[in-house]
Amino acid sequence: MEAKIILAYRNKREAEAVAKAVSPDNIKVPYGLSVKTTHRDAKVFASIKCEIALPTFIATIEDLLHCASIAEKAFSVTSEVEGRIG
Repeated sequence: MEAKIILAYRNKREAEAVAKAVSPDNIKVPYGLSVKTTHRDAKVFASIKCEIALPTFIATIEDLLHCASIAEKAFSVTSEVEGRIG
């Protein structure tokens, strides 16, 4: 099984931050599972390959998207605070 996910952001800075937020998934994964995340310009590219069970594949995708979502929420909080200060 293989999934390719592309996430688009407002700018390169946000894309880089999301890629870093999910990058721990690139390092330590079980045998038969591969997660590679990169960024270019304002986009994040994630490639997931799984030779294990379908539930592992689905859980990996959910985990990656959940981590990306948390990073996105941090952007909105940061933007709100910057808007109040600036």
